[in-house]
Amino acid sequence: MEFVNLARRTEIGANSYLLRVGGRSIVLDCGMHPKERGLAALPDYSLVPPGSVDAVVISHAHQDHIGSLPVLTRREQQARVFLTEATRRIGEIMLHNSVNVMTRQREDDGMTEYPLFTHRGIEFSRAMWRPAPARVTFTLDGERGTGDGAEPTLEFYHAGHILGSSGVLIRGEGRTVFYTGDVNFDAQTLMRGADFPTEGVDVLVMETTRGDAPMPADFTRAAEERRFAAAIRAAFDRGGSVTVPVFALGKTQEILAMLWSMRRGGELAQTPIYIGGLSTKITSAYDAFARSADRSRSELALLHEMAPYVLSGNEVHTMAARKHCIFALSSGMMTEHTLSNLWVRKILPDPKQALFFVGYSDPDSPAGRLRRAKPGDKVVLDPDLPPVEFRCHLESFNFSAHSAREPLLNYAVALRPKKILLVHGDPPAIEWFRSQLASLLPGTEVVVPAPGAALPL
Repeated sequence: MEFVNLARRTEIGANSYLLRVGGRSIVLDCGMHPKERGLAALPDYSLVPPGSVDAVVISHAHQDHIGSLPVLTRREQQARVFLTEATRRIGEIMLHNSVNVMTRQREDDGMTEYPLFTHRGIEFSRAMWRPAPARVTFTLDGERGTGDGAEPTLEFYHAGHILGSSGVLIRGEGRTVFYTGDVNFDAQTLMRGADFPTEGVDVLVMETTRGDAPMPADFTRAAEERRFAAAIRAAFDRGGSVTVPVFALGKTQEILAMLWSMRRGGELAQTPIYIGGLSTKITSAYDAFARSADRSRSELALLHEMAPYVLSGNEVHTMAARKHCIFALSSGMMTEHTLSNLWVRKILPDPKQALFFVGYSDPDSPAGRLRRAKPGDKVVLDPDLPPVEFRCHLESFNFSAHSAREPLLNYAVALRPKKILLVHGDPPAIEWFRSQLASLLPGTEVVVPAPGAALPL
C-alpha cells in the first residue's frame, strides 16, 4: 500500500489523496481550495499518472472535497466515482453553482482560466458516479465484495458531518485503511452523530480541523441552542433583526431546524426568515432525504414547515434593514459579492441590528476580520468598496459540523491502529493531535503526510 497527499500544502484546502492498494489506484476526494483561484485551487493531479485511476471516493459534497471532481474525471474516464445518494444529489447542485461562480469571475475579474469545467462537463462526470449505500462492501468495479482481502473493496460509514457525509473503509492486501473524511461524533440538530468502525483498522487517515480549538468542559449543544434563542429574542427586543452568515450546505439546514425546534418549544415566535437561492436548492435535497438514516426528525420538511423567503441578489441591494426578521445568508465566511457580505454592509452601522456567527471563520476572510474588530472600527468587507463602521451587536456561537478534538482523539485512541495519518488541518491543529497521539499511543506510528510525497503504509 502507498499513500500520496495530493494537497499542495499542509492545511485545510483542496483535499485529495491517492491510495495505491493491490495494484489499483483510488483517489479519496477531489476538493477545490476555497481561498485560491484558477489552477492553483486544484489538488496536484500531476502526481497521478494519466489513465491510472480505478476509483474515486467522494466523502461529501462540500467544495473542498468535491469541487474539482469534473477536472479529474475529464482525464480519468475509466474511473468509477463512488458516493452516497445524498452526496450525488447535493454534489450536482454544488458543482453547477461553481460553474456559475467561475463564469462570473471570468467576466468580472478577467480570470481567463475560468471556468475550470462546464455544465456539460458535470453531466459527463455524473455518468461515472455510482451510488454507495452505507455498510455494504463492494469492489472497485461496483460489485458486491467479500472484504476478504483478495481484491480491494470499499465500505461507507455515516460520518455525521452533513447529509450524505461518509467515512470509507478500504480493504486490500490483507489490511484495512479507514478514511474519516469530515466527521462529527456528536449529534447536531438535524444530523445524527457518526457511526464509525470500532475495531480492525490498520491505518487511520484522520481529519484534524478543530485540533487547535479546546472545548469548554461544561459545553453542551442544548445549552448553546438555548443561548442562541435568548440572543435572538434580545435582538428583537432592541427593535432589530438577526443576520446569520451561513454555509449554503449544512449550516443553513441546521439553523432552519433549530428555529423550527425553538418555535415548536415556544422559545421563539413565528417570524420571517430569509435564505438564498442556493440554500433553497440544497434544503430541497435535505427534505427529499428526510427519512435518511443519517438524519434525525424524519418528519421535518424544512421548506414546508419554515416557509423561508428566498432573497435574490437584486433584492439584497434594494431592501432596507428590517426588524424582527432572521436573515440566514451565505456565504458563512462573508466572501465578497455574496448575499451575506452585501447584506451585512447595510446592518453593520446600526446598533439595533444583530450579527451572529455560528461556526468557523477563516481569519483572512471578511467574517474573520469582522470578528476581530471592535465597536466603532471601520471594517473592510470588500476591497473594492469603502469600509463600513461596525456598530451592530455581534455574538458567536459554537455549532460546528466538525467533531470537537476530544471525541476525535478518543476515537483514535480506542481504535488503536498501527498507523495514523493526520490530514485536513492547519499546522497548529495537526500538531496538537500529533503530540497527543504520540503520548497516548506509543505503539502507533503517527505521521503528517508531506504534500506530494509517496508514503508506504
